[in-house]
Amino acid sequence: MAFILKRGQVKRCKICGLESPLISSHLGVCLNCIRENPGEALEIALNIHKSSRSYYGLPPEPPRSSVGVRCNLCANQCSIGEGETGFCGLRWVKNGRLESYVSSETSLLHYYLDPHVTNCCSAWFCPAGTGAGYPKYAYTRGPEYGYYNLALFFYGCNFDCLFCQNYSHKRVEDAPVVTVSQLVNETLANQRISCWCFFGGSPEPQLPFAVRASEEVLKELKPGRILRICFEWNGCGNKALVKKAGELSLRSGGNIKFDLKAYSDSLNKALSGVSNRRAYENFEMLFHEFYTERPGLPVLTATTLLVPGYVDSQEVEGIARFLADLDPEIPYSLLIFHPDYMMRDLPITPVNQVVECYKAARRYLKNVNVGNLHLIGFSSMDGFKKSFGLL
Repeated sequence: MAFILKRGQVKRCKICGLESPLISSHLGVCLNCIRENPGEALEIALNIHKSSRSYYGLPPEPPRSSVGVRCNLCANQCSIGEGETGFCGLRWVKNGRLESYVSSETSLLHYYLDPHVTNCCSAWFCPAGTGAGYPKYAYTRGPEYGYYNLALFFYGCNFDCLFCQNYSHKRVEDAPVVTVSQLVNETLANQRISCWCFFGGSPEPQLPFAVRASEEVLKELKPGRILRICFEWNGCGNKALVKKAGELSLRSGGNIKFDLKAYSDSLNKALSGVSNRRAYENFEMLFHEFYTERPGLPVLTATTLLVPGYVDSQEVEGIARFLADLDPEIPYSLLIFHPDYMMRDLPITPVNQVVECYKAARRYLKNVNVGNLHLIGFSSMDGFKKSFGLL
């Protein structure tokens, strides 16, 4: 698939004519038009999603057949007609029946050992990175060096992010088939695995498998064995399954990371192809169900990727206010953007955008981190804060 690779060149918004290097040539519209003229802007943006998805044989949008079979695993709630495929690419209808590559016992995923401390977005506060919760939830009083996260990369996704850094998930035909027993046996045989982390893609289209596998492995653990169950997702999953995932993370010492990509629904649709309103509903539901049961070791966290020219301080402020209304102690990470997939013509997040977004988040939240700092020349949060007087 051909991509525009030149960064820094000036591009023009197709609606207002604004010229800026911070306009994605593939998206074709600027942030202001997405906010002020969402009808026209989304028509342009969603056409880009349609063309990029056609390359992978994926439907241009969630199917809405009036006589289709309903899939309720995520907020898209595809109604799949005969011969059609669901938005995630994992399910289709044949002879009036919903067929699937995956089930509660079988998945399409790639797994590997990731040594602690990993690049996990929660490492700055979780047991694996800090020893928090020792000895119940952590093997050591500090970072768990010498232990591993079993990284579980699901194929398929209920979003279509134009900046996706793991877009290989779209090639479901290349995915390994993995069973519950395979993961359980592999984990029980390796005493150094102290985390499972489901990501992708995103776990939502394969949550029945993730929940089933997690229940089985926790049931088989010997006394004293620690295995934290974590999820990294867009958050727009089936509410009942999301609640089960929350129970598993709470019980095991793990956490759930919501990737809140935007506060404006029109911006989320422009960048990711669909709405993310369910993510906020699910986050609030899990907060009220579980957060107060383990406040010293947060079961919930949120991240936001600072897409240059699009995810600005206004977006971050909206997200931070939402989190703070629940609890200002909720950990929140801002992630510096690296060009990928359909947005390779954008630069790394400008430093001034990072600083403005950090300040906006800190006005509401007490625990704010910036991830991928090395991309703008910093090795630690302390160095970043000192350089800009943010301490």
